[in-house]
Amino acid sequence: MFDKRFSAGYLANHMARLFFHALQRNIAALDLAPAQFMTLLELWEEDGLTQAELVERLDVEQATMANTLKRMERDGLIERKPHPVDRRSRKNCLTERGRNLQKPATEAATSVNEIALQGLNPWERTALIELMRNTISNLQKAERF
Repeated sequence: MFDKRFSAGYLANHMARLFFHALQRNIAALDLAPAQFMTLLELWEEDGLTQAELVERLDVEQATMANTLKRMERDGLIERKPHPVDRRSRKNCLTERGRNLQKPATEAATSVNEIALQGLNPWERTALIELMRNTISNLQKAERF
């Protein structure tokens, strides 16, 4: 019999939904959606990424990313500029508003992480995150086959 209490997939999905809703609540005052926040994380790390690069880094569908970028442009978070080399691509560049949200948005996300990990000692936090990274890597490798 399947017991969801011991299913890594069920528990990861449940945890992801809870993280999603908590993040959504914490960044709502910034007029951000979780998908926009995830995209901003990548652009704060490397501004000017193309849609294809964001799709690859965030492991989302092309259509989903296209819609997210459209909303981000509408909301004044990014500007879409011609790519200097590939005329079929556009660079997604942060606006001043997009750059200025980095501190408050990452603080909101850090708050969610702190709530989720409260009661875990530093070793447990490190171990949990490393186990999550390994699990993600395993699933990404399996997806390629």
